[in-house]
Formats: sequence, structure tokens, C-alpha cells
Amino acid sequence: MSLVLSLDFGGTKLGAGVVDVDAGVVLERRRAETPPGAGARGSIEQMLTMARSLLAERPAAGVGISFGGPISADQRRVVTSHHVAGWDDLPLVEVVADALGLPVVMDNDANVQTLGEWRYGAGRGTRSFVFVNVGTGIGGGIVLDGKLFRGAHGMAGEIGHTVVDPDGPVCTCGKRGCVESLAAGPYVAAAARERLRAGGASALAVLAPGAITGRDVYAAAALGDQLALRVVGDAARALGIGIANVCALVDPELVAIGGGVARSGDVFFRPLVEAVRAHAAPLDPEWVRVVPGLLGEDSNLLGAAVAAAE
Repeated sequence: MSLVLSLDFGGTKLGAGVVDVDAGVVLERRRAETPPGAGARGSIEQMLTMARSLLAERPAAGVGISFGGPISADQRRVVTSHHVAGWDDLPLVEVVADALGLPVVMDNDANVQTLGEWRYGAGRGTRSFVFVNVGTGIGGGIVLDGKLFRGAHGMAGEIGHTVVDPDGPVCTCGKRGCVESLAAGPYVAAAARERLRAGGASALAVLAPGAITGRDVYAAAALGDQLALRVVGDAARALGIGIANVCALVDPELVAIGGGVARSGDVFFRPLVEAVRAHAAPLDPEWVRVVPGLLGEDSNLLGAAVAAAE
């Protein structure tokens, strides 16, 4: 199989593309906002419209789906979505296969991104690889001995919900001190707002407190803002401890970081790597390599194609 149609169902955006699996290139693509208020069925109809448009130009042999949320262990049904209503227990693979008349494979977005970065990006050429995506949440995936490791229930790689501070803030999953609750974008923004309320000096003070985003904090840190640098450093160290725990368990050749933070440079990666190496015992710190991901948003489309081709 050379050409695969990849469909990326995100919380706020939909993406579709025809991928040349052999070359690792997205040949054609379409993007759209998730239809507001239309629910799951509206998202599916919008996606199918884009899919049919692409297939009319470049016929594909199969379909790979990346879904931004938990899916069933057999990879055929969506469990739920935290962003769009109507996805609960929806047989998405069957719906898309019936509509397009093609074989369909689905996986969650973290696993798909991992496959993309492993096959075509930062992890290319490795046999053991860990990918961590940092955004509104924190997800991840693990490749062991050249195969994606999903675990018994398809939940392997959930580094965002490993606990690094039992007395830390409450996470969206209900536990305290998860990596996600300490290092994801909303936490970074909240931590900056808290420091400003406590009287900290920062260029961020010109923004309305409720308008500050994680992206704003990283941008300020890149310009040398001391309050932002401390917030970013704290987030990077928390993520680094979580990654160190994963490294101690699976001993990967390489760890790649995706999401917007992949472009943050030393303000993020220096404290991150220091924390990983400080806490990754019994591994030799020199064995632990942490690098930015290379594919950006294309990791979803490319990874979904890999899943379908395999």
C-alpha cells in the first residue's frame, strides 16, 4: 500500500490528507474547524466531505484515523471525547468504512503521533522510542523492539497521568500531581497568573489575567522574562521527572517532545534534560537523549498512514 487517506479528528480542528507511505509525504491536505454545536455527527460529515474531495484527486487503498480521545481496546470504537458531544461508544471505523468503501484502521492521537515521529521524524532508525506531546494535555506513546506498545487495554504511554507530586494540584483525571497538571499549557498559564497575583514582576502583567495563555508564557520566557522563565522551568522539571520514570522502565534509545514546546529552545529543553538526567537512575545520564520532535502537526496524518499501512 503506497497511498493512504489519513483523517485527524481533533477537539477543535479536523484534518485530512493523502499520504505517500513509502516517501513519508503528505501529498494533498484539507483542514477545517470542528463545526460548533454540530456534535460528533457534524464532525464526521465535515470530515467525509474533505475525504471524498481528496479521494477524487488521489485514490487511496485504505484509511487511517487519528482520534483525539480514548478509543476501545479493539481500535474500532470511540469511547468518548472531552471536547465534542455525541462521541460516546460511537463505531467510527464502521461508519467511515461504510461511507468510503475502504478498509479503515483507527488509533488515538498520541499513539498515531508516536508512529509518525518514529517512522519519519526524530525517532527514525530507532528500535525503542518514547514520544511525548505537550499541549492542552500531555500524551505519549512507546515503541518497544520496533513495535508500538499499547498495553492490555490500549492505555500504555499515558505519561501525562503519572504522578510526580502527590501533594500537587488536582488533575483533570482526578488525581493530584500528575505530570499533566504540572506541565501542560493551562497549568503554565495558571502558574504565571498565580505568581502575578502574588506580586511578581513580569511583562505578562500588561495582559488581562484571564487572557494569559501557555503560549504567552513561553514567548515571554524566550525574551528573558524572569517570572516566565521560572514558570517554564518548573513545568519542564516536572515533565522531566515523568520522562525519567519512563526511561528507567523501558530504557529507550531516544525521547522526542512534540507540541508547541518543541520550538521553545533552551528555556524549556535545558531544565527538562537536566531533570531527566538527574532522575533517570539507574541509567547512565549519557544514555538518555531528549530532542524536539520534527513533524509538528503532520505527525497525526503521517502516523495514521503508518497505522493503516501496517
